[in-house]
Amino acid sequence: MPLPSLQLNLRFLHHRIHHHHSFTVRHFMAAAPVSPSNTRVGWIGTGVMGHSMCAHLIRAGYTLTVFNRTASKAQPLVDLGAHFASSPHAVAARSDVVFSIVGYPSDVRSVLLHPTSGALAALRPGGVLVDMTTSEPSLAAEIAAAAAAKGCHSVDAPVSGGDRGAKNGTLAIFAGGEESTVKNLEPLFSVLGKVNYMGGSGKGQFAKLANQVTIASTMVGLVEGMVYAHKAGLDVGLYLEAISSGAAGSKSLELYGKRILKRDFEAGFFVNHFVKDLGICLKECENMGIALPGLALAQQLYLSLKAHGEGLLGTQALILVLERLNNASLPPSNA
Repeated sequence: MPLPSLQLNLRFLHHRIHHHHSFTVRHFMAAAPVSPSNTRVGWIGTGVMGHSMCAHLIRAGYTLTVFNRTASKAQPLVDLGAHFASSPHAVAARSDVVFSIVGYPSDVRSVLLHPTSGALAALRPGGVLVDMTTSEPSLAAEIAAAAAAKGCHSVDAPVSGGDRGAKNGTLAIFAGGEESTVKNLEPLFSVLGKVNYMGGSGKGQFAKLANQVTIASTMVGLVEGMVYAHKAGLDVGLYLEAISSGAAGSKSLELYGKRILKRDFEAGFFVNHFVKDLGICLKECENMGIALPGLALAQQLYLSLKAHGEGLLGTQALILVLERLNNASLPPSNA
């Protein structure tokens, strides 16, 4: 056989093999229900939220490959059966679906899009990136475009419900991207909480930011009411119990009321990360040309916590700001 013909046939054979592999993966994502037997899962970020979420998937039978910048934080998951990888790239090389939940948009860009160490560079065609970090909608759209260029898929799926929601598998998940991809991932999402499809790429992030706008003013109202009740001479614990079943009841009160009374400021969600979220919200407000004064006030109050070196406390530490403003201190409760 002449050499040119041999080269042509080899190229044709390589194309057929590559095309068949890609088609198989894509067909799998489109048709086969996701299950532990056919879907390898990667997880990047095993912090307060990520640890519990990842553990649920391991217990559900999925094969997990994990990465965390501080390797020791991933050790409990390794003890549960996860494999530890040395980089996001290494996670994606052995995964069909890669979840990420990290701190800041710059971290998201690094772990997913870095040309040599990022996850997308190693993801096979048909693979899916699922970013659960609260991040910028524009970055979600950028990730989706980069994934599509590689024949992959991307979903922005930030969550709400705090550390308790993560531990209990009851998170609210806001998903943006292709609806068919989100539906295919339902067996994974259902282990973590309830998924809500919000629209195309970036819409999950927009929904989470609106969620944060709502929580911001709710938290201000919660701690203001507690300071008011205290100064009025009420037992604040009795007060919170009384309002919990009325119109002032809220998930924030349910999650944080007793923690505040016990002076338990351990982070279920870091002040630093909430300040980041509210900053993104304000930036998007400027882009939209809208004024949300409650959001702006809450952001300033949370910035005060950062100024006092309290950025690693939980969002319930907002009570400290109101106490300082009013030269008051709620008595600790052991109830």
